[in-house]
Amino acid sequence: MSAPDPDPLARERAHLAASRAALRAMREDVQALDIRDVTANWVNAAVLERQIEERIKALADLSGTPLFFGRLDYLHSTQEGQRFYIGRRHVHDADGDPMVIDWRAPVSQPFYRASKKDPQDVRLRRRFGYTGGDLTAYEDERLSDPGEEERTSRLLQAEIERPRVGPMRDIVATIQPEQDEIVRSGLSGTVCVQGGPGTGKTAVGLHRVAYLLYAHRERLARTGTLVIGPNRSFLHYIEQVLPALGELEVQQATVEDLVGAHVEVRGADDAATAVVKGDARMAEVLRRALRSHVSMPTEPVVVVRGSRRWRIPAYEVEEIVRELLARDMRYGAARDALPQRIAHAVLVRMEAAGEAPDDRVQDAVARNAAVKAAVKAIWPAVDPAKLVLRLLSDAAFLAAHADGVLSEDEQKTLLWARPPRGVKSAKWSAADAVLIDETADLVARTQSLGHVVLDEAQDLSPMQYRAVGRRCSTGSATVLGDLAQGTTPWATESWADALRHLGKGDALVEELTAGFRVPRDVIAYASRLLPHIAPGLAEVRSVRENPGSLEVRAVAGDERDEAVVAACRASLEREGSVGLIAADARVPELAGALRAAGLPFLAPGEETTAGARLTLVPASLAKGLEYDYVVLDEPAAVVDGEPDERTGLRRLYVALTRAVSGLKVLHTAPLPAQLDPR
Repeated sequence: MSAPDPDPLARERAHLAASRAALRAMREDVQALDIRDVTANWVNAAVLERQIEERIKALADLSGTPLFFGRLDYLHSTQEGQRFYIGRRHVHDADGDPMVIDWRAPVSQPFYRASKKDPQDVRLRRRFGYTGGDLTAYEDERLSDPGEEERTSRLLQAEIERPRVGPMRDIVATIQPEQDEIVRSGLSGTVCVQGGPGTGKTAVGLHRVAYLLYAHRERLARTGTLVIGPNRSFLHYIEQVLPALGELEVQQATVEDLVGAHVEVRGADDAATAVVKGDARMAEVLRRALRSHVSMPTEPVVVVRGSRRWRIPAYEVEEIVRELLARDMRYGAARDALPQRIAHAVLVRMEAAGEAPDDRVQDAVARNAAVKAAVKAIWPAVDPAKLVLRLLSDAAFLAAHADGVLSEDEQKTLLWARPPRGVKSAKWSAADAVLIDETADLVARTQSLGHVVLDEAQDLSPMQYRAVGRRCSTGSATVLGDLAQGTTPWATESWADALRHLGKGDALVEELTAGFRVPRDVIAYASRLLPHIAPGLAEVRSVRENPGSLEVRAVAGDERDEAVVAACRASLEREGSVGLIAADARVPELAGALRAAGLPFLAPGEETTAGARLTLVPASLAKGLEYDYVVLDEPAAVVDGEPDERTGLRRLYVALTRAVSGLKVLHTAPLPAQLDPR
C-alpha cells in the first residue's frame, strides 16, 4: 500500500502546469507545420491550411477554463496509466502519453456514471475546484470503500450553483448519470428530451453533438451538423458552449434562417392564419397544386434524325407520364427523367428497324427540339414561390386543390385580401416561407445533414417540423423541449405527433425531471401552473434549496416602476447576472424608468459589459435564457399579453423559471388565480 501523499494539492497543481505546457507544445507543433513540405497542389494546400488553422484554434488554452476537472483511479488496473485526468480535450506529452483524457472517451464514462452501488472498478473519483484558472481545491469519493457513505459532492454543488454571467457555459464537469446516457446515445437514433426548466436539456443536446463529433468525426465531417434554436438571442446565448469543448464546425440557425433563402420575410400573419398555414395538411394541398401542372399529351412526339422520322404516339407518352406520376418522384427529378424515357422509346423503334444506337444516341434524342418541346408542354418547370403565391391569391386554384383537405373557412383564412402583383412585391410571412420551402422540396430534394439538434421544439408548427425533418431525412436528430413551455398558437401537445411530423416517429423519448438550476421554492411556485398548462407532466424535482430565494410582493400602482427599479438595484448588489422580465408592452416604460434611475441595462443577446449586469427581457424572448436573479414585473400583464389564457399561463411559467438563485415577483394587479396554492 502506497504512503499517503503529503501535499496532494501541490502535486495536482504541478500536473496542471505540466498539462498546460504540453498543450502549448501540441499547439506549437501544429503552428510549425509547413504545408509546402506535404503538397504542391494549391487546392490541397488551401484545404490543409484551413484545417491547420482550425486545429490551432481547437488547441487554444483558455486561461479561465480548467484544463481538467476530475481524476479517476482504477482499482484493479495494473498497466501504466491507471490514473486518468478527465478534461475538455485530450492532451499528451512529448512521448504521446496522455496527460488529460477527453471527457468523451470511453475511459472517462465512469466519472459520470460510477456510484457506490456500481463503482465500475473505480477506486477513487476526485473532483477539482477552481478559482478562475487556478486549481484551489479537490474532493475525493472512494467508491470502492464500503465504509464510506455516498454523499453529495460539495464541489459539484458549487459548480452547479456558480453565478451565471455572460453566455451559457458547458456542463462537462457536472453531467449527471441520466444526462450522460442521453449524451452518449448513438448517432443512428433520434432522441427526444422532454425536460422542465433547469433540467439541463439544452446543455445535454449540445454535449451530445460534441460527443457525436468525437465518436463519428469523419462521417459528420462529410454530412454536417446543425443546431437550431428559437431566435437569435438564444443562439447568441449558447454559441460559446461547443467552441469551449473544442468543436468549431457546428453551424447554428433558426428555422427562419433555414427557409428564408427562398423569399424575404416582410409580413406577419394573424394567429388563425398562421395556424392553418402551419398545419400538416398544407403539405397535401401543395403536392396537389404542384402535380396539377402536369398535363397529358394530346399529340404524338415526332423525332427527326437524318432522313428518318420516329413517331411516339400520344397514348404511349401518356403511359410514360402516368408511370412517373405513380412513382411519386420529386417533381423536378421526374421532369428530368421524362425526356430520357421518351428517348428510350425512340431507341426501341430504332433497334427494331435494325439500327444499333448507344447511350450517346439516347442523350442526343433526349435533347432533340421536339422532345424538349413536349416535356415543356407536359411537365413544365414550376417556381415554388410563384405556386404558393397563386394558392394564396387565387380562390379557385386553392379550392381545387384544398377540396376535402381544408374547410371553406380555412381556405378563406389563407387568401390574401389584396393579392400582390408578384413574388418580389409580396409581403411574405414566416409561415409562407415554410410553405415555399415545402414546395421547393417537392420539386428537388433538400440536402440532408448527418445530425440536427432542435431546441425549444415544442413551439414549432407541423410544417416547421417537416422543414427541419428534411434537413435530417437521412441523418438523426436530438429534439429538446418542454411541452409546458409551448407559447405559440400552434405549439405541440404531444411529442409523438411532433416526431411524426419530423419524420422520426421511432425516436426514443426521454424525460429529465431532476432540476439543477432553478431553486426549489421557485420551481414549486411555478409548478402551480402545470395542471392548467400541461396536465400529466411531472414536476421538476430541484436539488437546490436556496432558502429565501422567492419573494412575491404587491405594490401600489403609482409606485410600481419605482419598486421594480429598487428590486433591480438590490439584486445588482449580489454577484451574478440580473434579468428584469416583463410583458412586451411594459418594456418601453421600464426602459425609461431604468434610464432615469441611472441603471445601465442590456437587451437579450447583448454582450455583458463591466457597467451592465442587468438585462431587460421582454417575456416573449425569455425562453431558454437564465439569470442569477430575476425581477418579474406584473405577472397578470404577461398572461394578458398573449392571445389566450393558456398560452399566457405558459408564457408566465417560462418567465417564473429563469432564475438561478432568486426570484422577486412584483405586482399591482391581482395575481393569476392559477398561482394560488393547490
